[in-house]
Amino acid sequence: MSIFGKIKDAIFGKKADAPTTGTPGENNAWANAPVVDKQAVPVVDVENNLDSMPGADNLNWRTSIVDLMKLLNIDSDYEARKALANELGRDNYSGSAEDNVWLHQRVMRELASNGGKVPAQFLD
Repeated sequence: MSIFGKIKDAIFGKKADAPTTGTPGENNAWANAPVVDKQAVPVVDVENNLDSMPGADNLNWRTSIVDLMKLLNIDSDYEARKALANELGRDNYSGSAEDNVWLHQRVMRELASNGGKVPAQFLD
């Protein structure tokens, strides 16, 4: 599985947990998610899900890709971040502060494009 796939599954829930049909209020992992269209596709509140995780109050996941990955129990070393950057379109990842800011923003944008509700300040 891709590193981004692991991030998405950790925040959204594993695909096996997601209903293929249904509506909010049913007994499933997405029960509290709002419906965004008539096919009952839920929107996942990324900020709320991350804030609800154990240890979130001790990590700066809102701006740090390393802390975000730590919160999700995903390896956050240089090689893992480089592989994630490569998955998301950056071939020349160096691990610099600028690269890490780019990587965090890119992950947040990808979460948003995959059905996540992500606050605007995480996207710029």
